Amino acid sequence: MHPTAMINAKSFFDCYSKFVTSTAPVKVVEIGSQDVNGSLRGYCPENFQYIGVDFVVGKGVDIVLVDPYTLPFETGTVDIVISSSCLEHSEMFWVVFLEIMRVLKPNGLFYMNVPSNGDFHRYPVDCWRFYPDSGRALVTWAKRNGINVALLESYTSKQVDDIWNDFVAVFIKDESHASQYPDRILDTKKDFTNGLTLNRDDFLNFCVTPEGEKRKSKISQLATVLFSRN
Repeated sequence: MHPTAMINAKSFFDCYSKFVTSTAPVKVVEIGSQDVNGSLRGYCPENFQYIGVDFVVGKGVDIVLVDPYTLPFETGTVDIVISSSCLEHSEMFWVVFLEIMRVLKPNGLFYMNVPSNGDFHRYPVDCWRFYPDSGRALVTWAKRNGINVALLESYTSKQVDDIWNDFVAVFIKDESHASQYPDRILDTKKDFTNGLTLNRDDFLNFCVTPEGEKRKSKISQLATVLFSRN
């Protein structure tokens, strides 16, 4: 797992976990929990019940999914679902999204971290990249299926010692419970582009060019200057 994925996950738990309430231990389900160069398990508060699910047996995996589009939890029983660097490998991530909404409580949260750029990497397939409007598009899809989902916030994080820019989105299953979570990661975060928050139409730190493309452009310009000198 690359550095920005870890940083973003920590920011999510720091911002939102203090507002999650439950009569039983808070249940956190991670989709794609296999520990590959790091895990999000360590960022989950110790008093929360963490359950790691994945499609294969491995370190950090508590439950192996028989069907990648079916979660083995009863409807409305999970407080938080998290998924990082995983849904780009799902052939039909929109089906997974609806299944996540099914298992969440009405005030439940879904934290999603997915790449917006980067190399082709198959585990076992690599299908998608996500752009700034992706969170809103998933809300539209959920509402079309009768679920009152709201996008609390989304943004694209800048690179940290790697090639990846991550698209991060935080959803609540039922918008009527949004007031339970008054804080946003973007209240304090600075190193991001194309941020959105609930009830905001315009982007914060609007940018049309991914950071990786900017670097390629600078390298190309530098190469042009060097060749022109020879």
